[in-house]
Amino acid sequence: MAPGGSQGTDPGLSAPNGAGASNSNQTLYPAGGLKPLTALQLGSQSVHALMPPADIWDRVRRGFAMPNLESDLVQERELWYSSRPDYMARMTERGSKYLFYIVEELERRDMPSELALLPFIESAFNPQAVSSAKAAGMWQFMPATGKYFDLKQNMFRDDRRDVIESTRAALDYLQKLHRMFGDWHLALAAYNWGEGSVQRAIKKAKNAGTGTRYEDLVMPMETRMYVPKLQAVKNIVANPASFRVTLPEIGNHPYFQSVEIDRDIDVALAAKLAEVPLDDFRALNPSASKPVLLAAGNPQVLLPWDNAELFQSNLVAYTGGRLANWTAWVAPSTLTPADAARRVGMSEDELRSVNKIPPRMQIKAGSTLLVRRSASLNSDVTEHIADNGYLALAPDVVLKRTVVKAGKKDNVASMARRFSVSVQALADWNKVSTSAAFKRGQSVVLYLPAKARPARSAKAGGKKAVARTSARAPAKGTAKSKPSRVARQP
Repeated sequence: MAPGGSQGTDPGLSAPNGAGASNSNQTLYPAGGLKPLTALQLGSQSVHALMPPADIWDRVRRGFAMPNLESDLVQERELWYSSRPDYMARMTERGSKYLFYIVEELERRDMPSELALLPFIESAFNPQAVSSAKAAGMWQFMPATGKYFDLKQNMFRDDRRDVIESTRAALDYLQKLHRMFGDWHLALAAYNWGEGSVQRAIKKAKNAGTGTRYEDLVMPMETRMYVPKLQAVKNIVANPASFRVTLPEIGNHPYFQSVEIDRDIDVALAAKLAEVPLDDFRALNPSASKPVLLAAGNPQVLLPWDNAELFQSNLVAYTGGRLANWTAWVAPSTLTPADAARRVGMSEDELRSVNKIPPRMQIKAGSTLLVRRSASLNSDVTEHIADNGYLALAPDVVLKRTVVKAGKKDNVASMARRFSVSVQALADWNKVSTSAAFKRGQSVVLYLPAKARPARSAKAGGKKAVARTSARAPAKGTAKSKPSRVARQP
């Protein structure tokens, strides 16, 4: 049956002797005279060379499809790169892990192979690169652009650094820009400068009656140099000997493959089971910034091709106890790092370090923290937390010891309301129960934000209560560990 159609007789075929075609066993013959075959247009991907490319560089050269740019800026960049052999060696060595995959994706999309060289320009093929403008990864996505192209960014992962996800997003974006401008050089300018900026530059050039090609537009120097940099690297890859550059040998075969994980596992243990140096493991899995890989958030890891099967067999045979020493914990209220560390049984320094909490900051209620596993916290991280976990911080509030005089009929609850602190906190500060009453004129200790002034206490004998303040911190174990209302004071 033809796709989307119904079964029937081909109008160009007929049965012998004029018989009908209802009998499917009858032989059908062409009707009418012989007709010449129409010319067939072969696509660029229809015919392949008999011999495969010798290495990935040869494969890249065969896929060059963008028009060459010739200018003094290109020559200047050629000289810059070729006069720095150490830099070129580091850059191409890093790229050796990712080039095969990127070239495969470009060929699958029928895109120019020059684009496989773009990470050389963006990040020197460093997936951990972060620009001063907060662009990240080897394709240098800004946070908002990354979100637009479905790159997850949370406290556990940043897909702008993920090899597979960031490449998918970058090629999606470049295809979108090429459809928009119909020119690869303009598409690249928009990738660097923004599509709106390029559109405005083209409109301005049209109004001025000038050219609208990449080299004609008025643009910032960074964008002006962008395509010449790529062209220079392309020229060096096309003929390295003429620039006295030696490119590292990179085989025309996959460097890595993806392996599924169904349990959380420490990064160090995963590298050990794969028998891969930790630095190499992180280079293939750069989006995992924490010491643990979460199966619910990113259920795959990338491993060198020859180590994938080794990892799986070692994982099955592993008898060394738990796979992950870390899990997630959601702060039930606003806490200081010291308070949070005590609750989860960690040192404050370690909690701050693993969660990147700067000094003089509090952890806001609802924040997710990476913590050590314990008897009470010993489960894998859920998908909801793995995909949505966040860490919200607020400036730590400096509290000062304040002493006020109690008024007539004052008690713990009434004074807590007056000074906007918790009943439990006020009771702890004064070493009394939450139901205790104060005598008229009794000194009551409070810890209030440094810039806040204590409210007037109830009048005692027609006189206003007197407050005395000092900068001493609350004693250990007092209600500073429960700052639910105090900490939120302006």
